[in-house]
Amino acid sequence: MHDTWPLLRESDFPRIRRGRVQTLQLNLGYRCNLSCIHCHVAAGPRRTERMEHETMELALDVAARHGIGMLDLTGGSPEMNPEFRWLVGAARAAGLHVMDRLNPTIMEEPGYEWVGEFLAQHRVEAVASLPCYSQANVDEQRGQGVFESSIRALRTLNALGYGVEGSGLVLNLVYNPNGAFLPPDQVKLEADYRRLLADNFGIVFNHLFALANMPIQRYGSWLLSKGRFADYMATLKGAHQASNLASVMCRSLISVDYLGYLYDCDFNQMLHLPLGHAEPVLAGTQRPHLRDLLDHDIPRAIATAEHCYGCTAGQGSSCGGALV
Repeated sequence: MHDTWPLLRESDFPRIRRGRVQTLQLNLGYRCNLSCIHCHVAAGPRRTERMEHETMELALDVAARHGIGMLDLTGGSPEMNPEFRWLVGAARAAGLHVMDRLNPTIMEEPGYEWVGEFLAQHRVEAVASLPCYSQANVDEQRGQGVFESSIRALRTLNALGYGVEGSGLVLNLVYNPNGAFLPPDQVKLEADYRRLLADNFGIVFNHLFALANMPIQRYGSWLLSKGRFADYMATLKGAHQASNLASVMCRSLISVDYLGYLYDCDFNQMLHLPLGHAEPVLAGTQRPHLRDLLDHDIPRAIATAEHCYGCTAGQGSSCGGALV
């Protein structure tokens, strides 16, 4: 796999600082039942990295100490971590809002039939990947049969109450472009998703998140192999909107890798760019860890590089979709 970090390190991206941290985003491991082209984690069935129970306990302690109210679980497929159910139960018992970044096809994998009912039982917010309402586009990006499997899983979630008005069970969908271009307008795209999924499959959902693809890991490697990396970066930088800087996710979120090390966002995690470059509050710490936050305040400095333009280009993009 091509390394994009040397091409991203030198950057004129504006300096930004963190506000109040509301979300602790935990990457529970890189194992996934799919190997998608756009994946910035390079997750797949053969990955073995996973977060251990002790690290999860540390994360809950840090959330309690710093008054962090949301746990955002990602991967890979986070449900493939054997401790997933314990973590969700403990987090909900502690009063945390839990969000699961769900690859819906996991619900059809042998041994994971429990996922839908478990999420509903614990009233977990489901953020499900569905990169297009077109079968051809989804299967091209994620693999043959993925669209039909995703549709069946979404129907199962609907049957459990997810996305249904008044149920309180939130189902949000995620769109990713299937090429080297920016997402279309999120509002218009959501209307198309809502109409076509309802008309063709009877599926309902709460919101659509339109995310730009990040030029790192597997997707960055794909761009380099196709000779499109420079053009894509030019697209991101050319579409930069300074107004998006106020709402980027790193200003209210900390990302935690499977070993417990800290980063300003999931993308910096994949580039091994530590939290705020270890600001003086964590003096002497080259790789800030969850345990450091048991005795220290959260650093306000945010480490940035060229890929950060992916969050501020056009309508903006974050883990919660468009920013404007």
